[in-house]
Amino acid sequence: MSARLRADDTADTADTAGAPRPLGLRHGVALIVGIAIGAGIFKAPSLVAANVPSAGWLFAVWGLGGLISVLGALCYAELSSTYPSNGGEYHFLHRAFGPDTALVYAWARFSVITTGSVALLGFVFGDYMQQLLPLGRHGPALYAALSVLLLTALNLRGLRQGATAQAWLTVVEVGGLVLIVLAAAWLWWSGAAPPADPAPSAPGAADWSGIGLALVFVLLTFGGWNDAAYLSADLRSRRTIVWALLLSVGCITVLYLLVNWAYWYALGLQGMAGSQAVATDVLARAFGPAAGKLVAAMVAMAALTSINATLIVGARAAGALGRDRPQLALLAGWDRQRGVPVRGMLAQGAFALALVALGAGYQDGFRAMVEYTAPVFWLFFLLVGVALFRLRRRDRGRPRPFSVPLYPLVPLLFCASCAGMLWSSVSYVYAQRMGGFNAAWVGVAVVASGVLLCGLLRRGGAR
Repeated sequence: MSARLRADDTADTADTAGAPRPLGLRHGVALIVGIAIGAGIFKAPSLVAANVPSAGWLFAVWGLGGLISVLGALCYAELSSTYPSNGGEYHFLHRAFGPDTALVYAWARFSVITTGSVALLGFVFGDYMQQLLPLGRHGPALYAALSVLLLTALNLRGLRQGATAQAWLTVVEVGGLVLIVLAAAWLWWSGAAPPADPAPSAPGAADWSGIGLALVFVLLTFGGWNDAAYLSADLRSRRTIVWALLLSVGCITVLYLLVNWAYWYALGLQGMAGSQAVATDVLARAFGPAAGKLVAAMVAMAALTSINATLIVGARAAGALGRDRPQLALLAGWDRQRGVPVRGMLAQGAFALALVALGAGYQDGFRAMVEYTAPVFWLFFLLVGVALFRLRRRDRGRPRPFSVPLYPLVPLLFCASCAGMLWSSVSYVYAQRMGGFNAAWVGVAVVASGVLLCGLLRRGGAR
């Protein structure tokens, strides 16, 4: 075994050697489901419905999203069980392609993907809490900042505390989605027919660019299950990650299909596409306008759940980066007893608060975040899929608690799906503008800034 491989193996468990492993299957499933099921399922279905030609296509793209996620979960299960680390994807890319690629990924994740998601979800939480308890003109921003502060403080107390809170928040969140399904079931039971949709498009007349765009929104709504990789070193058994991923993705897929059936049955395809608050409209039709307050509370809880789970896993990438790069040691500092990368958690919270302050003057952040982060997200997703092939070839004799079935077909399909989503997201974002600049260049700038940071660290002698 080479010196580099021995060093990587040491890094697998450097942060957690001798530390307790407090998480079981229940915690893993709660965290994965909590990250994936967020505000997206209350917003994305309208955007998906606006880009598909019929109800059949609506359910097909959501089912395809679940299938692609299962393929990815199988690949991540092998990587996470074979190379357990609190660095997750950062660690996989470091082993497969070296420290420079890992650094660019970690910087993109920290500066946009994770902290941007926390800030975005904070504004979603604030927008809906403002409906329940108004705090004036800057109420949403105040609520957003408060959510980041309180949940960061909670997670600094320890991994078990954060994970336990996540389990309860996830139960409430899933209960809210079940309520939407029950509302549509009540309409069906009472004999109310779904609104009539226009005739489906003729065979072969489907708008494939629209369907590709719909799938971008679908898969970003599924997004988050991959963050289970950051918990692999904290699970009691290496094989637990396999069941946590598969059970979570399976449950999310079934729930998303049921919720979209509820939206469609209550509103019809055109009603979904034209709705600004699809969940509110469903409950209003079933139970009256007063149900809107209940929906506001549900969406706020969903956003809060995703913020908490994103904080837990995001800090681990920052902590791993600080461990590997001496000049970024400010991000390191692992409290083994609490199972928390303290400095990474604090830095992540501070950066997210800065983004909340920056975004306080803007109103519509959800769609913008989808548009501006999707290309970066799919680029690195694709690289992780390629990393599986590279590590399989390089580490032939390494024990693998779980191996991807039907190799190499499954990872090839996953990589092809990622490449397709990268193309779709770039094609879509290329048409969007922010401040007079083409929005597709925002992701390019993020990656370029990471390359620049890598060059600066090399010049400074970082290894």
